[in-house]
Amino acid sequence: MAGAPPSSKKNLTDYFFYLMEDLWIVLLILVVGALLLFWLGSRVQAFGVLGTALHYVFITSPVWLAFMLGLFFWDLWLDYARLLTISQMKPVLLEITLPQNMTKTPLAMEIVFSALYITGATTFLEQYWYGKVRPWYSLELVSLGGDVHMFIWTDSKQRNIVEAQIYAQYPGVAIHQVDDYTEQVHWDPDKWGMWGTHFKLEKDDVYPIKTYIDYGLDKAGLEEEEKVDPITSMLEYLGSLKPGEQGWIQILIQAHKKEGIKEGRLFEKADWKKAAKAEVDKIRAEATPPQKGDYPGFPNPTKGQVEKIASLERSINKFPFEAMIRGFYIARQDAFNGSNIPGLIGSIRQYNSPDLNGFKLGKFTDHGDTGKDLFYAFGWLPPFGNYMKKKRNMMEQQMLDAYKKRSIFNPPYYHYRNKPYILNTEELATIFHLPGAVATTPTLQKIESKRAEPPVNLPL
Repeated sequence: MAGAPPSSKKNLTDYFFYLMEDLWIVLLILVVGALLLFWLGSRVQAFGVLGTALHYVFITSPVWLAFMLGLFFWDLWLDYARLLTISQMKPVLLEITLPQNMTKTPLAMEIVFSALYITGATTFLEQYWYGKVRPWYSLELVSLGGDVHMFIWTDSKQRNIVEAQIYAQYPGVAIHQVDDYTEQVHWDPDKWGMWGTHFKLEKDDVYPIKTYIDYGLDKAGLEEEEKVDPITSMLEYLGSLKPGEQGWIQILIQAHKKEGIKEGRLFEKADWKKAAKAEVDKIRAEATPPQKGDYPGFPNPTKGQVEKIASLERSINKFPFEAMIRGFYIARQDAFNGSNIPGLIGSIRQYNSPDLNGFKLGKFTDHGDTGKDLFYAFGWLPPFGNYMKKKRNMMEQQMLDAYKKRSIFNPPYYHYRNKPYILNTEELATIFHLPGAVATTPTLQKIESKRAEPPVNLPL
């Protein structure tokens, strides 16, 4: 998309013209290209075989031009229809407050995510006229001046499902709707300093990250002091921030499914499990020596290959979600501390496994090393310096707006600066679950007293 989309959800006309911006560019290129082909084709003698070929390309342009414009209008209409549906949503932000004593393992949260695996059936009319979108959620770990909060963002239609599933697995928690904390921050370089990023996977998403099962948190009878919970690294980082500083970690998820024409795709999108099973077959083939004479090779996998196959097969048997993780460090200009940016990046590395998968830094709201070198060398030139500053400002504004809209699976920030990857319920439960007493972050919001029902014999 060209530029930042309008922030108003009510003015759909603005959305329409925003979407048309790219189309006008395409039309201009096609018209200029067609005129150029006509000019070259009219000079057949001058350009020989090339001129003849260009001449016939121009003659057939009504056919291929109509097809190309049809594809562009197809995408344009789907974007508009989905934006219309999204603009009518009533999102809610739910805060989860933990009890003083939490003994549940991340398996409880995995069960919650399994219940939220809603692919949503759709008809052609719902898809192409009403712009129906699949439900998606935003799991958020947030520090506001060092006070750590856990939020789930969802559409109001999904609120009852989310609350019911969390209460079913965590009876002692409290869930209540709160105002959106992101609305307190607006892009203003004189007031706020900010740095945001996407996290992407190091390898293909058929390989899982290091999960709570790998950390042994699935074992019953473990004492709290024996547990190693990877989420504590993120919570401790968030809890270490000072007044005036904010840390936002956003995990956007949507149920993954095979997609075809009914989901608005001209070309079929295969199910992720097919690729994962193919990887298992590939590892097994590598572990099997070639046949010698009449004797077939017998599989002889290494310990690492056995562990890879076991992890892949366990991953395939879980519900898959399309996911994207964003991180933001935001602070008032007088409190901004650049050393907290590496802390944000490092807070997610405990999920990395050398033999399997892990997270690494994706696109972020700053220039890369080459861009910074050029800026330091030529930033004193007003045109170049102004351009570099404007580009960085644009990246900050768009990333902040995408975070606030919780947008990545649909317009206006469809696949913005990164393509979603697959995380199954086990992986999601590892990254986002309600921690036990092993999490000692003092500023993690907890219920001050135990919730209890009133006595049944209380006189009325």
